[in-house]
Amino acid sequence: MALLLSGERPSAAAVTLNPFRIAVAFAGKFRAATARRQALNNLLSMDPHRLDDLGINRTDLFDAMAAEPSRSAHMLADRRAKNASHWLNP
Repeated sequence: MALLLSGERPSAAAVTLNPFRIAVAFAGKFRAATARRQALNNLLSMDPHRLDDLGINRTDLFDAMAAEPSRSAHMLADRRAKNASHWLNP
């Protein structure tokens, strides 16, 4: 079988294990996790009235810390929207 274009190669043949790329990806994920943890800790240091102004509470923050990293921001946004709708329509 003759392959004419580079896009015609099997996808398994295109995968290369480059140690530098793996290290850069790991460093990026580590930096993102550190920034996420620091942001949530900064929110936890706020008093309950400020968190209420933001539309969240400490329980929401603990739930976000326990959630998957890719899901925590969405979880806080959903909780904030839910709290806002309860505030507007009691």
